[in-house]
Amino acid sequence: MNQEIQQEYINSFIKNYNQRTQISKNISQNIRPFLADKQASSIFMLPFKELSYPIVGKRSLGSKIWDIDGNEYVDFIMGYGVNLFGHNPPFVKQAIEEQLECGIHLGLQSEVAGEVAKMICELTKMERLAFSNTGTEAVMTAIRLARTATNRNKIALFSGSYHGHSDSTLVKTKTVDGVRQTLPISPGIPPSLVKDVLVLDYGNPDSIDMIKNHQSELAAILVEPVQTSCLQLQPKEFLQQLRQLTKETGIALIFDEMVTGFRIHPGGAQAWFDVEADLATYGKIVGGGMPIGIIAGKAAYMDGIDGGMWNYGDDSSPQAKKTFFAGTYCKHPLAIAAAGAVLKYIKSQGCSLQQQLNQRTSKFVEALNAYFENDQVPFRIANFGSLFGPASFGNSAHSDDSAASMGINLLSYHLLNRGILLRGGGGFLSTAHTDEDLDYIIQTVKDSIKELREGGFLPDISAKSQLAKT
Repeated sequence: MNQEIQQEYINSFIKNYNQRTQISKNISQNIRPFLADKQASSIFMLPFKELSYPIVGKRSLGSKIWDIDGNEYVDFIMGYGVNLFGHNPPFVKQAIEEQLECGIHLGLQSEVAGEVAKMICELTKMERLAFSNTGTEAVMTAIRLARTATNRNKIALFSGSYHGHSDSTLVKTKTVDGVRQTLPISPGIPPSLVKDVLVLDYGNPDSIDMIKNHQSELAAILVEPVQTSCLQLQPKEFLQQLRQLTKETGIALIFDEMVTGFRIHPGGAQAWFDVEADLATYGKIVGGGMPIGIIAGKAAYMDGIDGGMWNYGDDSSPQAKKTFFAGTYCKHPLAIAAAGAVLKYIKSQGCSLQQQLNQRTSKFVEALNAYFENDQVPFRIANFGSLFGPASFGNSAHSDDSAASMGINLLSYHLLNRGILLRGGGGFLSTAHTDEDLDYIIQTVKDSIKELREGGFLPDISAKSQLAKT
């Protein structure tokens, strides 16, 4: 009987959702023969096949997005962390429009590239930097620079981290006959390309010992300071131990700050954890919505891009060993213009921008978790500054209940159907989000949980309480 109630509920919900987003669904079906789209396949679940299509956006402003069907959403995806100031902030829009008037000239030096580089170095305390187009390119280049400077090949990274989609970082670890092996995470990546990658457990003291055992081989340790897949793990002491060890052994410490850079603090996770990395990669926020990647670091490593510092009028010349680096769209005029506007705004605000946003997010997360705890919902969220996401699932006697598991998956569709965009149960707060936006998501979560209970996907706490009394 319960399964019949659940199926009836799903059928009714799918019908309502499809009607609300019919144009998005039609577009997804019509373009599938031509567009190989990971976004569409990543949300595919057989029980919810008729819901498995991305919403097609039409326009955006501030904290809101409007889809092709005319529906309004409060956006907490925020460009996967890009839009710290909300959508289409006026100061970024103005900078892009001004550059468009001047033209999009590639091949020559950008007029403001040096100014932008200087501002980034001032905020991050790095000595030099180079621009790329994406985070993947930035991480790939940072690894290459570390290998060039150290004359070593092996790198170490941590399970659960994400460093873009270059072959050498798409790895996992498996223990076979007591031997820890590094393997590609997907087809198409030759095992030979990951043989020089060591995968460790993040925050685990045993990882420090593993690094010591391989210290003479390691060119770099690549770290996502707080992993987006595990926000509750914020291991300051471990990072500081890692910094000390890498200094002693001549291993480059690389911070991947694609998400944390300029979000948690103007100086990123390095400033937050008081850890000075040798190299760091940035993107997202600093581009103001335009594609950009940044490789920054100490001159001893960054000199591998251009040979190092030299002057006109004397006999100086590039002296450092150089590696290969290129990209047609590096220092793209629109991206550099947007970055300049973003950096000037961040500098003008000081630390208060991030501090206030961090505090608002923590208060929001505390309110949601208090509701989950009080209402016995098997779900918790965590935050690192203004980034929040799932911390745990199944913290209840019903953790093995497949209906509850399906209910949590359905929750994201419920929120979407009620005009809330989230990223895998989490998201990002921006300066554009209002208190009304946050109140709306809290109330909508409560209403959706109530409906899921009525549909038989989550335990009815009133019935449970009554049973306990008897």
